[in-house]
Amino acid sequence: MAKVVTFGEVMLRLSTPGYLRFSQARHFDINFGGGEANVAVSLANFGVDAHFVTRLPKNDIAQMCEAELRGFGVDLDGVIYGGDRLGIYFLETGAVARGSKVVYDRAYSSIAQIQKGMIDWHKVLQGADWFHWTGITPALSQGAADACLEAIQVANEMGVKVSCDLNYRKKLWNYGKTAAEVMPELVAGCDLILGNEEDAEKEFGIKPEGFDAEKTGGEIDQTAFVSVCRQLMEKFPRCKKVAITLRGSINANHNTWGGVLYDGNTLWQSRRYDITHIVDRVGGGDSFMGGLLYGLLSYPTDQEAIEFAAAASALKHTIPGDYNRVCVAEVEALVKGGGSGRVSR
Repeated sequence: MAKVVTFGEVMLRLSTPGYLRFSQARHFDINFGGGEANVAVSLANFGVDAHFVTRLPKNDIAQMCEAELRGFGVDLDGVIYGGDRLGIYFLETGAVARGSKVVYDRAYSSIAQIQKGMIDWHKVLQGADWFHWTGITPALSQGAADACLEAIQVANEMGVKVSCDLNYRKKLWNYGKTAAEVMPELVAGCDLILGNEEDAEKEFGIKPEGFDAEKTGGEIDQTAFVSVCRQLMEKFPRCKKVAITLRGSINANHNTWGGVLYDGNTLWQSRRYDITHIVDRVGGGDSFMGGLLYGLLSYPTDQEAIEFAAAASALKHTIPGDYNRVCVAEVEALVKGGGSGRVSR
C-alpha cells in the first residue's frame, strides 16, 4: 500500500443551511475540512495509507475533528499540539447568479503559529511515497511557510515525491509577504503541480492566451492550457507533470468540469462533465488532487490517472461537506460511462 503524507490546516466549517444567506441563518451546519485534510480523506477512502500532519490545540473541538478524520482511516500520528484554537470558516452557498461566500476566522490558529523545527520530518516521511501540500499553508504565516519549506526540503533529500496544489487564496496573504514572493522557492521542490488559470497568473504571472474564465459560458478549450503547463515546467525544472483543473461556470449551480495532465510531451485530457445541479463545490479541487494521486499510484497510464481524477471530483460536487465520500468502484463506474443516477439495488 502506498503511503502519502499531507500537511496543512484543518478547520471547523460552519455553513448556512441550504441556500440561506448569512443574514438569514439562525444556526449553522457543522463539518470539518481543509485542503490537505480533504486530500488525505480521499486517499484513505481509496485504500491508500494516508497520513495528515498538522498542529492542533488541546480542546474538545480539535478532538472531535481528530475522531472524524480517524473514522475515515486517516493516520494522525504526525500531528503535534500547541496553541489555543482551531481555525474556523463560514460558508454561504450561492445559487444561480449569486456566488458562494467564505468568511475566515482563522487568525492565530494553532498551525498559523507553527515554527520550523517543531515537526520531525525525517520521522514523519519515513517510508512515504508522496508528500502533498497546498498554497494555503504558506499563506497562513511566515512560520507555516518555513515549516512547509522544511518539509519539502526533507522530502527531496529522502527521495519522496512532492506534489503541490497552488490554491491561491487572496484573503489569506496578510502577514507582509505575497504569494509571488513566497511560493516560487517552495514550488521549486515539487515533482507534480496542480493549479488553475487564476493560481498560475496570481502567483507566477503565467496565463493561457486568450482565455477569460468569466466568459467561457461553460465551454473551455483544454488545449489552450498547454502553454501554461509548459511555462510552469520551464520555471520549475524539477517538475515532471503539471495538472490543470478546468471549470466552466455557467452559474453557481451549473458548471462544466474536467482537467488536463501534461508530462512535457503529451497533453492528456479528461472527459468533460456537465454538472447541472451542484450540491457543494467546496473541496472540488482537493478531490481532484486526491484522485490524481491515486490514479498515478494505481494505473499504468496518465490518461487513466486524469480520468480518475476528473470523475472523482465530479462526484464530490454531489456531496455536502469538504470531504469526498466515495470509493474506487464508484469512481471507476463513472469513468466507464455511468452517471445515470439510477438506484443501486
